[in-house]
Parts: sequence; structure tokens; C-alpha cells
Amino acid sequence: MKKLFITAAIATMFSVTAFADGGKKAKAEGEKNVSYTALNKFSAEFESASNVVWTVTPNTQKVDFVFEGAKFTAFYDLDGEYLGRTQEVSVLLLPETDRKELTAKYADYTVSRVIQYENKSAEPLVYFVDLVKANKEIVLKAVPNEGLTFFQAIK
Repeated sequence: MKKLFITAAIATMFSVTAFADGGKKAKAEGEKNVSYTALNKFSAEFESASNVVWTVTPNTQKVDFVFEGAKFTAFYDLDGEYLGRTQEVSVLLLPETDRKELTAKYADYTVSRVIQYENKSAEPLVYFVDLVKANKEIVLKAVPNEGLTFFQAIK
């Protein structure tokens, strides 16, 4: 009888601990397949993030979220190591020389969006500029002090 009482007490402690936050930290969408390391690193870096949605692919773990009023996407490798994050930004954040080159060489294109990529190393920010013209779409890569380079044709 004593063993039964102790087992019941331990089970009660675990269930009280599991629900102590009142459900405030419910698992984010898609979180069940994410590595423990990635979840912990993300939680430590972006503690107040909201609208958290995880996606696990064969190569990466991706999390879309809102942090301090801005939308971000962070990437982790399958071991949970941080790879970098992206954010959609204004074309005005591109270095001035890149904006001038964009206007001169791609005047017949419309800027669809600009994605800022910040990787885990101390390298400079990288920008990806999505350009659209009729039924053609291309992506340029802009690295400060290196100019614009063709990155990829979408269609």
C-alpha cells in the first residue's frame, strides 16, 4: 500500500509540473518533429517570439515567427545548430551602390521583394532581390561592397 501511495504522489507531482504554466507554453505548430537542441536554442534567443511555426525538411529545421513586431524565418541544421535567419525588408536597406545598379541595369523589372539574410558567422548581411518582368522572375544577390550578382532564375 505504501508503494502505491508513493507512486501516486510521484505521478501527481509530474502532472502538476507539466501543467504548471497553465497551458501558456503550448507546443508551437509542427514542433513535435523538431530537435531538442533547435527548440532550446530558438527559445533562448527569441524568448518572446509569437506565431511560431516549425517546418522540418530532409535538410533543415525552419521556424517562421514574429519577434519584436517583425516577421522572421530562422534556419537550423538537423543537429539543431543555428544557420541564420531571414527577414523581408525594404529595397531602401540595400547599399546605395546596389540600388543605383539595380535602377540602371534592371529598370524594366519590378522589385517583388527583398530578403535580408544574416548568417551565424560575422560575414556581412546578404540581400536577395526578387525581380519580376512579365512572365519572367529572377533573383539577384547583393553583398555590401561586392555589388549585385545573378543568383537564380525562377521562371
